[in-house]
Amino acid sequence: MSNLNRDVLYLIFEQIQDDKNTLYSCLLVNKPWCETTVPILWKNPWKNLKEKNEKLLSNVILSHLSNVSRNKIREYKLLTNFYQKLSFNYIRYCRHLNLDIVQRIIINNNDIYEKDKNLNVQNEVLNLLINENMKYTHLYIYQNFDSQIHLTHEAKRCFSEIEFLSCSTGIKDNIISILTETCKSIKKLELFIKLVNNNYGIVKFIEAQTKLFDVGLIRTFYYDGTFYEILEKSLIKHASTIQYFKITRRPSTNILSSFKNLKELELTCAAQCVASLNYLENLSFPFLQVLKSNNIPIEALTSLIMNTKGFLVEIKLDYIRNNRHDEISNKKLIQVIYQNCPNIKYLKLIISNCGILEFETLLIRCKYLKVLYLIIDDNQFDWNKLFEILSKSSSTSLFKFKLYSDSLPKLESFKLFFDNWKGRHPMFLQIFSDPVSIDSRMIERYKEEGIIKKFDCMHWRRKRNEGFDWT
Repeated sequence: MSNLNRDVLYLIFEQIQDDKNTLYSCLLVNKPWCETTVPILWKNPWKNLKEKNEKLLSNVILSHLSNVSRNKIREYKLLTNFYQKLSFNYIRYCRHLNLDIVQRIIINNNDIYEKDKNLNVQNEVLNLLINENMKYTHLYIYQNFDSQIHLTHEAKRCFSEIEFLSCSTGIKDNIISILTETCKSIKKLELFIKLVNNNYGIVKFIEAQTKLFDVGLIRTFYYDGTFYEILEKSLIKHASTIQYFKITRRPSTNILSSFKNLKELELTCAAQCVASLNYLENLSFPFLQVLKSNNIPIEALTSLIMNTKGFLVEIKLDYIRNNRHDEISNKKLIQVIYQNCPNIKYLKLIISNCGILEFETLLIRCKYLKVLYLIIDDNQFDWNKLFEILSKSSSTSLFKFKLYSDSLPKLESFKLFFDNWKGRHPMFLQIFSDPVSIDSRMIERYKEEGIIKKFDCMHWRRKRNEGFDWT
């Protein structure tokens, strides 16, 4: 395998681009592997950057500075201890640019002390990152970036192929002007709405786009209603092309009802606005394939799913309003899922004892289900009944489970589940709970018997999406 064609190697390594540890080990195999791996690792060096690594990244970036830039910086008696030139020009492989992180790691560099002089170093770094030899596809600019970027030939060329923009609505005039003039083919837009000082130039930028199909509007509870309404109206003009939409507040317009071609919808609502979400019950998305929600009333979710046309393959319902002590609503939600989503493959659902029989019908009817994520919402939950149903009624394609609960089932319940699973595809099981201790010898025994393939148990306070990459 070490002699594979570089193009083949690149395709293979791209499939594991999020597995940094494996990629780092690939660097050590031989020269072709190293030269193939470096561009993938440096495609987005800002992703999941830990604070302890910021200094190292800063030093690597500064090591790319030209002699002219180094001499300029030395004139200000800054950064006199430069690192030697590196083996690779790592910067040229970057396709993602996060200007806020650039600013932060330069300012926080321990060798720099004066803010005004900091700007001189930062300007030299920006000249290194924004020039005619660089081509970015992803750009991140949040509310802290305040340096001047001028509309030059280098900036135009550098940003001309941007497809993804994530920014604050308080973005500076000079930057939004550059982007409006140079970027016409943004595909994915993620906007963080500010309370004050929103830049109305973003509206002109949105209207200039020709390929916009993925939009996320992320707001705090308080926001500028006038600006937000104008922003939504500019997005409505792209209603025929937008297929993916995320919103964290109730809209100010009829923007949702305009998106008839949506394939993915993500809804989140603050507790203060739940009472105003009845409008969701009248929405219809006939082509919807993915529905994600958090803190949305159960009646609204039921209506949304009922008004789809059988294309839903992924439903992720996190916290649901009015879920507790409402047996009828819970049963109806589960019924609507198995009646309207015959092709569903991934399901995240809150379940309690009152809906467990309807849940069994769902398992029988939804034959293509591959991943099941259950949030247990019942202090007296009948684990034995659940495990019996999973063993008896799951389709052959379903063997990947996540369970989220305040407490663990009894050991006997686990044994019942594992014993009844014999003869089926080895299961993947991940549990979020408290406590997280479980008999490791029992788990290892069932692994040896081929009943368990992967098992993980962690504290419920950790992020619920941690663990196995099942999709």
